[in-house]
Amino acid sequence: MSTMLQIAGVVKESIVDGPGFRFVVFTQGCKHNCPGCHNPHTHSFEGGTSVSVDSLLEQIGKNPLLDGITLSGGEPFEQAAACAELAAKAHMSGLNVMTYTGYTIKAIQISRRAGWRSLLEETDILVDGRFELDKKNLLLRFKGSENQRIIDVKKSLKEKAVVLAEI
Repeated sequence: MSTMLQIAGVVKESIVDGPGFRFVVFTQGCKHNCPGCHNPHTHSFEGGTSVSVDSLLEQIGKNPLLDGITLSGGEPFEQAAACAELAAKAHMSGLNVMTYTGYTIKAIQISRRAGWRSLLEETDILVDGRFELDKKNLLLRFKGSENQRIIDVKKSLKEKAVVLAEI
């Protein structure tokens, strides 16, 4: 039986949610409730649709032009184990993985919550930090506010320091 994921929806083809041509999964449920969030409908843990990781992979597999998947929200780390499974299977298909989170990479690294380390390790590019309305900047690429960082996770884990992604 495939792992289930609660989602607000998907975008099958996006060029604005990370580098390249991407399949975007918007998870349902977020504790951050950032004022000005562009996805406030994803905050409730009661909403959304339950889908299997395998059904998402089937949809992803129908598009040979995809460069990667993006896990957005809501908050992917609230469903870390299921998102990590999806990310791992996307990697097996040759796709890269970008994850948006309101948590910082440091908070993720020190957390003992189930699946957090796995999702971090299956993420290639991490956009970390809460959206801050007073730091909103529409000219930023792939992030909403100036406090957020776009992190190369593999290099950061190897170097044991935050390494910003070059995209």
